[in-house]
Amino acid sequence: MLQAENFGPASPQRGSEPNQSEDCLRLNVWTPGPDRFRRPVIVYIHGGAYATGSGSSPLTDGARLAAKGDVVVVTVNHRLGPLGYASLARLAPGFGDSGNLGQLDLILALEWVRDNIAAFGGDPGCVTVVGQSGGGAKIATLMAMPAAAGLFHRAVTMSGQQVTASGPLNATRRAEVWLEALGLTPERINEVRTLPVERLIEASGATDPILGGSLYFGPVLDERNLTRHPFWPDAPAQSAHIPMIIGNTREETLAFLGNDPANAGLTWEALPGRLTPSQMRIDVAPEEVVAWYRREHPELTPDQVLIRATTAARSWRAAVIEAEMRAAQNSPAFVYQLDWPARLANGRTGAFHTSDIPLMFDTLSAGGSGAIGPQAQGMADVMSDTLLAFARTGDPNHAGLPVWTPYSLAHRETMVMDRPPRMENDPRGDERRFFGRIPYVQPGT
Repeated sequence: MLQAENFGPASPQRGSEPNQSEDCLRLNVWTPGPDRFRRPVIVYIHGGAYATGSGSSPLTDGARLAAKGDVVVVTVNHRLGPLGYASLARLAPGFGDSGNLGQLDLILALEWVRDNIAAFGGDPGCVTVVGQSGGGAKIATLMAMPAAAGLFHRAVTMSGQQVTASGPLNATRRAEVWLEALGLTPERINEVRTLPVERLIEASGATDPILGGSLYFGPVLDERNLTRHPFWPDAPAQSAHIPMIIGNTREETLAFLGNDPANAGLTWEALPGRLTPSQMRIDVAPEEVVAWYRREHPELTPDQVLIRATTAARSWRAAVIEAEMRAAQNSPAFVYQLDWPARLANGRTGAFHTSDIPLMFDTLSAGGSGAIGPQAQGMADVMSDTLLAFARTGDPNHAGLPVWTPYSLAHRETMVMDRPPRMENDPRGDERRFFGRIPYVQPGT
């Protein structure tokens, strides 16, 4: 038997991800053994906002999950950033798929699973896709892509949503800025095929003409591979039959803002200046937000309001929208909110973005897990058992949880993942209603 003990290369990207190569379309498989057929298959799609990451993180090592649940676990690498999502179709012929190549890579990976996973003891008819952050957004997009129909049978998104895709004009404008950074005109566009990949990635650091910051590359409404927005104006009909879990963490943005010393020890006077449009991503007066929190949640400090407000206005909004769309479709999702805290490197604690990954994978000992307290393993047992039950049956209920009912518009049922876990109707409902008055625009679109 071939011993496959080394991870394949990650997609070229900015940042410190090791072992990058254009030869990055790789899969990692963990199996209890190829001794029998029909084990549930869990395919994990990594996060990183379509721009960074890989399937070889110690936090998503599938060994413990595969052994614990008698399942086959697969992680995936695919093209990222401009290699996967630079939309050149409107600029020159021959680039019709360019805005969604990363998504097509994922479809190719799922086709590989369909055709080959039985040799690893997996059931190609029982495939659960799981993704955190950008990985969840990739899954939401796959749910609306015709070519992905039938390739997976359950879906779990963890702090990752995609309500709308990038429109073709914004996507083209970003591609033009990228070409300008490469020193190319549309007439010379074919040179992108032969330039060193390092230059292609370096040019993605150019300023985004819509958002600011570095260029955003993500799925594009190209009317070819993606013919509708993932979750607007409704949930995709092609995925209505697929059981779904939609999760978020209570202090999502602590992961992004909590390590900045400028966001600690805030005063009420300084707080509005930190609630910038780039942090809340919606058009609302920060003074109004601060006044509301001071009135409705006097127990919160300015530091806590910064995290709560940016979480409620930003990433959580899309999770609520997707849950509402599924409920309106009469194919509701199981919704969870993680309250169990983890610890950042600087000592701040909270249920921040990514803190549910080591709980789902039961990888608390991996570097960067942030796990704290003697009950952390119990929380990991609850959440990994949830994933395993869902992968096996399409229902997340198990002995370690109270009865978990799907999300409805009437009650907004939510499993609060804490010790002990508990069911709540409409947790943070007042924040949901306050920010729900303001139109939501998917970042990047």
